[in-house]
Amino acid sequence: MARKKNWYDFLWVASVLYLILGFFNILFAWLGLICFLVPLIMSISGGEKGYCNRYCGRGQLLSIVGKRFSKNLPIPKWIFSKTSRYGFLVFFLLMFSQMLFSTYLVFADAKSLKETVTLLWSFSLPWSFASSSAPVADWLKQFAFGFYGVMLTSTLLGLITMLLFRPRTWCVYCPMGTMTQLICKAKYKE
Repeated sequence: MARKKNWYDFLWVASVLYLILGFFNILFAWLGLICFLVPLIMSISGGEKGYCNRYCGRGQLLSIVGKRFSKNLPIPKWIFSKTSRYGFLVFFLLMFSQMLFSTYLVFADAKSLKETVTLLWSFSLPWSFASSSAPVADWLKQFAFGFYGVMLTSTLLGLITMLLFRPRTWCVYCPMGTMTQLICKAKYKE
């Protein structure tokens, strides 16, 4: 007997919509903050990884796509290691900090708006076609370009590891999952 579907079983649609909308108007990238704030708030207030286990649209999307395209091979042990997970978290936080600094420079008029999305933190893709003509400050747009690059990169990494291994391999080294796990451990440390 199939399990009854709940509203949160369809959050993968939000992940797809996010990527599509950001492709056409970069200001939609701001919606990605929901995927950053909600897991942190849930782990701080409830002390559990409920977001990862139930509400993560990216994890759901990888499961759905992975049913068809994943090689379903065992995940290598090195991906599970603390060194790998915490190393990726530190790297991710450094890249996020760099993105915030670039946004600050545009805010302070020390740098002009750079209408590119950086993929895999190395490849700058011209993205001016998605720039918004909305009358908002350039720093708001700069943050959106940077944040969309972070979200697109993490989605790409999730898809690559999904193809090579199991569908939700990304979940093993996801920076948000690692952060919420650290919060939960700290909260219940005895």
